[in-house]
Formats: sequence, C-alpha cells, structure tokens
Amino acid sequence: MRSLPDRLHRTFFRSMSLLPARGQGRFLRHYFEWFHRTPDPWRHAVDPYEARKYAATLAHVEGDSYDRILDVGCSEGTFTLLAAAAHPAADVLGVDVSERAVHRAAAKARGRARFARLDFLNQDPGGRFDLVVCAETLYYVGRDDRLRLASERLRSFLSPGGTLVLVHPWPEARRLHRFLDGDPLLVRRDEQVEHDGGRPYAVSSYRLR
Repeated sequence: MRSLPDRLHRTFFRSMSLLPARGQGRFLRHYFEWFHRTPDPWRHAVDPYEARKYAATLAHVEGDSYDRILDVGCSEGTFTLLAAAAHPAADVLGVDVSERAVHRAAAKARGRARFARLDFLNQDPGGRFDLVVCAETLYYVGRDDRLRLASERLRSFLSPGGTLVLVHPWPEARRLHRFLDGDPLLVRRDEQVEHDGGRPYAVSSYRLR
C-alpha cells in the first residue's frame, strides 16, 4: 500500500490532468523546472536502489541491438548515459520537460548522447526509435483519458518492430501499463517484477507489430 504522501501526490497530478493536454504540459514544465532548482533532486546518480533498477532495465533488453534509443522523462540523464554506454553504436536521445534537467544532462554527456526539452504529450521527438524507455513517469500523467493519450504517444515513437520498455512501481504498474497491454498494435514481450527492499517495481516490454 502506498503511503499517504504518495497518495496525495498522485491525487494532485490526477487533478492537473483535468486541464487540456497543452495546459497540463505547461503546468508540468513549470513544476519540473521548479523541482530541478537543485541538481539531481531524486538522487538518481547516487541512490543504490536506482542503480539496481537501471541495471534491471538494461538487462531486460540485453542482447538486442538498436540504432536509435529514446529515453522519455530522462531528468538529468543518469539512465540515458548508461543506455548509451551499453549501446555505443546507437544514436541516443534523452528528453525531459525541464530545461534545467536536460541542460545538466547535456553537460555531463560530452557527446555520448543528445538531450532536448520535450513535452511528450504534445511534441514529437523527431523520427522513430528502435528502443523507447519510459520510467517513473506515467503516474504524473493523471486520469485515464490522459493516460491513454500518453500510451498512444509512446507507441507512436516506435519504429516497426521496435521495443518499448516501461518501468513503474508495482502493483501501480498494472494501471499505468494497461492501455499498452490492450493495444492491438503491440505485443507484450515480457514483464519482470522486482521486489527490491520493499519498493517493488515492474519492468514491462512491448514490441510494435
């Protein structure tokens, strides 16, 4: 069961999804720009739990090769750069709604990956990708109609035969991933639930037909 602060957090973002999609996108941009007023606000670069989750995500697609990789909601690019190191021949793009976040990510990247500010609900990253990763992001989208839109947007970024990987808390992932589970254009490849220190999460992958 999620804690009271987590439940209040989810309720707040669900209420923001009552706005039109563009208005919600503007709100999220301002919120995450404020949230990134200090570097690495979630401690992605130093938290051992996050490191284990990143390793589990990369292991989920180990052995496959990709020409283009997209990390949606990349924050300051910790996972994006790990993906670039694991797939050095790929063109890797990390996108986030916060300008501060992607500026810091680009400063660390030194050419290993590209970063851009992007509201994925309303903007296209350009072209299609063999691998799209979206982690710890969909619970900010809110209500079902907006979650359906977000799911359709993520699928639209895939190349034919491309792979989409989602990583979200378990069992909340059942709700967050359900529109992709029911998408006739996608085949679910796998789902792995990790019970890590009392903070379980699911890594789910899909292939575009």
